[in-house]
Amino acid sequence: MKFKSPIATLDIFTPQSDEVQALLVKFSDLVNKLGYKLIITPTFEDANLFKIGAGQTTDVVAKEMYEFEDKGGRNLALKPEGTASVMRAFIEHSYQVPLRSWYFTSAFRYESPQGGRYREHHQIGVEVLGIASYLIEVELIYILVKFYESIGLKHFTLLINSMGHLECRNIYRSVLLDYLDANSDQLCPEHTERYKINPLRVLDCKKPQCQNLVSEAPKLSGFLCDDCKKHHELVLEALGELKISYRPSDNLVRGFDYYSKTIFEFQSSALTVSQSAISGGGRYDNLVSNLGGGEVPGVGFGMGIERLLLALSAEGINLNTTPTY
Repeated sequence: MKFKSPIATLDIFTPQSDEVQALLVKFSDLVNKLGYKLIITPTFEDANLFKIGAGQTTDVVAKEMYEFEDKGGRNLALKPEGTASVMRAFIEHSYQVPLRSWYFTSAFRYESPQGGRYREHHQIGVEVLGIASYLIEVELIYILVKFYESIGLKHFTLLINSMGHLECRNIYRSVLLDYLDANSDQLCPEHTERYKINPLRVLDCKKPQCQNLVSEAPKLSGFLCDDCKKHHELVLEALGELKISYRPSDNLVRGFDYYSKTIFEFQSSALTVSQSAISGGGRYDNLVSNLGGGEVPGVGFGMGIERLLLALSAEGINLNTTPTY
């Protein structure tokens, strides 16, 4: 009997495994110098951790999460993303703030195979807890820019938006829902009913029907309170001072419910539009309290290794010959 790897998983041999090793070395060297420490969390967790953390209505939880009952009757899930596990560990061990951590982990999602995304893929991530200043968002974006430059990547773009806090977002959600109700016949088949559960997900749908509809939809930026507006303006001003180019994106919402205020995504123009995201993250000031901890501000990002390798290949980059800065 011959065995094969499960559908939508990947065996990585040299020279690709050499590239993965080089990426990890370059990234760890960069963040270690800035005071970030490696954190390692379990491959599986209580399934409710992700349901509460990422959100019950997100695609990752509702459609993609590997959830199972173990022999002791416990409801567990393979880790679909890294952030919630770090939050759980922080709360459980009463870790001191500020916490600057980074990780390398497998992530599991039952989704259709696509470029650089498999049912088990690998992520590098950073999580910072205990810093409320807008400067920490800028620091994380700076880390990603410097990392991409260090591996020779050139064709990447930073998209940025503000989700506001919960009160801003709830007002906008109601207005957006009214708009989508009035135009539901123009939505793509996937969202003709699902928009009622989470209307914000329509904003970053890649189907032409939804893209055409949301181009005329109300914008979240028009519903931000003064505090959220000021926070966002300060982030953009600081990026300008660092000469980090960015593109405002009103429709950028990311895939998890825990974000507040700043969100960002790096895209590679060397890849197809639907598969161009190479990293993303933002602020999540309510996540720790939602998971049973105190009021602790947080910011983080995640980066898919397989997608990044595709971007490097598309630009013809050999990591063994790329410069460091």
